Amino acid sequence: MGPGDLEKVLRLLPPSDLGRDILVGLDTPDDAAVYMLDEETALVHTLDFFTPIVDDPFDFGRIAAANSLSDIYAMGGIPLSAMNIVCFPCSLGMDLLAKILEGGLANIRAAGAVLLGGHTVEDAEPKYGLAVTGRVHPERVMTCLGAEAGDVLLLTKPLGTGVLATALKGDFLLEEEMREAIEGMARLNDRASRAAVLAGAHACTDVTGFGLAGHLLNMLSGNGLGCEIEVSRLNLYPHTREMAEMGMIPAGTHRNREFLSPRVEISPRLSEVDRDLVFDPQTSGGLLLALPEKALEVFEREMGEDASWALIGRFIENAEGLVRVLP
Repeated sequence: MGPGDLEKVLRLLPPSDLGRDILVGLDTPDDAAVYMLDEETALVHTLDFFTPIVDDPFDFGRIAAANSLSDIYAMGGIPLSAMNIVCFPCSLGMDLLAKILEGGLANIRAAGAVLLGGHTVEDAEPKYGLAVTGRVHPERVMTCLGAEAGDVLLLTKPLGTGVLATALKGDFLLEEEMREAIEGMARLNDRASRAAVLAGAHACTDVTGFGLAGHLLNMLSGNGLGCEIEVSRLNLYPHTREMAEMGMIPAGTHRNREFLSPRVEISPRLSEVDRDLVFDPQTSGGLLLALPEKALEVFEREMGEDASWALIGRFIENAEGLVRVLP
């Protein structure tokens, strides 16, 4: 669902219950909810599921699980347990469903969590994901709000999964040719989350369906900040630019662009492809972090040999809350 449609629905809901035990709820555009149990422990709750983005069922399971677990990591949490969410046409065969669930279980275990069960319904199109519960110390919760002027903006995975998935579905790209992107989507955000917490990140979210611009705008909600990003600093998965130049732009890109453009200033020197990539909907994308510049050394040390992250911009004072996209 596009950001415009989702906003219309959420406006119809009554105000959320805000008690002292609800640390993060419906009142912020965050990735998960956080409920405090006591002064030392809070629970992080999230769920996510979607249709296949790749053909291989095991890879689809890994990617869907990593995408669901990412919401826990974006809040600075540690996954504890997961439950499968499955919609599946039985005509495809139970062997295929078993492969999807096997891939999901592999990443649940890689996260150090346990699978407790789940729920299945028969549907015309396969869908898979997880409901995940994690834990976090109440004083170490990361939210999408909290960035400060002068903070640097980091993105911990390359962009381009929307474009590549569209090219794959159109048979313009082979699954082997997007192997790096598949492994990137299946990779957990656990290391980046730990590095962000240890470095003292001021804010964090993950980049998924609303694209880089959409999730970055969530970090600017009502706090008098803007952000400048430089397209030349963005890491892209292999073949992303090539496929985008061939017109492999998903429908979600156009929905994101239409809804978000009033708050996104794009340099006229940028190509149409660069403009599209800023709005490209991602699957199991990286963490988007607001970090004090002095903490960069700590973050880099904790990330070790992982070179997939990039410093892509900086937060600035801007009462209109705009994102400026520069060459």
